[in-house]
Amino acid sequence: MNELRIIFMGTPDFAVPSLEILIEHKLNVVAVITAPDKPQGRGLKISRSPVKDCAAKHNIPILQPTNLKAPEFLETLKSYNANLQIVVAFRMLPEVVWNMPAFGTLNLHGSLLPQYRGAAPINWAIINGEKETGVTTFFLKHEIDTGSIIFQDVETIKPDDDAGKLHDRLMYRGAELVLKTVKAIEKGDYPSTPQNENVEIKHAPKIFKETCEINWNQTSEQVYNFVRGLSPYPTAWTRINDKVYKIFSVKHGGFMQHKNVGTIETDHKNFLYFRTIDGLVSIEELQPEGKKRMSIKDFFRGNKI
Repeated sequence: MNELRIIFMGTPDFAVPSLEILIEHKLNVVAVITAPDKPQGRGLKISRSPVKDCAAKHNIPILQPTNLKAPEFLETLKSYNANLQIVVAFRMLPEVVWNMPAFGTLNLHGSLLPQYRGAAPINWAIINGEKETGVTTFFLKHEIDTGSIIFQDVETIKPDDDAGKLHDRLMYRGAELVLKTVKAIEKGDYPSTPQNENVEIKHAPKIFKETCEINWNQTSEQVYNFVRGLSPYPTAWTRINDKVYKIFSVKHGGFMQHKNVGTIETDHKNFLYFRTIDGLVSIEELQPEGKKRMSIKDFFRGNKI
């Protein structure tokens, strides 16, 4: 048995179940590294990361470096004598950090690598209409998301999944996989399989607001997948009469050939349809600028197109 001393690195909600499950199983997490506190919202109230809150609850030492190459941070990191580092939804690490522990640094990724390498694997799997995805643990190396695979677990993408629902299922499935991986390393019996580079690899680049605009010159199925792949965050959007509307949920509105792609049909009470290249898409939930998210019926109670 290997006596593990673990440093855990993560920031958002997605990483919390992985940290919690290690603590629950009495694994030796000697420190947690997370993002610095930052002001958020209109009042610029200082916000702590979910991982920081979790670590504080369990009285685990917390490091919040702004520079991962800073000599003082590296000295502090070395002082913990960790022999395994675990990364879940953190930032890119310099080699001097990921190469420090004897057993290496493992990462949890929200896809079945080598597919969907990149910052937004959950979103892109849905946008591209995939029927399944999963989680992967692998060892970090120079090129992002390319290290040797330890374990994988498959998750079905349901027809009505959006990015939020799939995120939450993968968050807990990933935590179980992290535990399985750490237990295998503890026993000294674990696979380390190079990724298959001889396949066509789909990527999952970071998503920006400008790339979230809906392209109505697509099929209704493509628009449906695009909207749910960006819901509830960062959210697809479109313009109606020069105003921006976030679109959270849509349904198929029927198939037919249309020439006037992007135009709308509505009774100003119960429905709002957009025309795609092969039919209609029904807007179910939206958010006008400066207002809250609402159903289309609630929208028409106080607004008109």
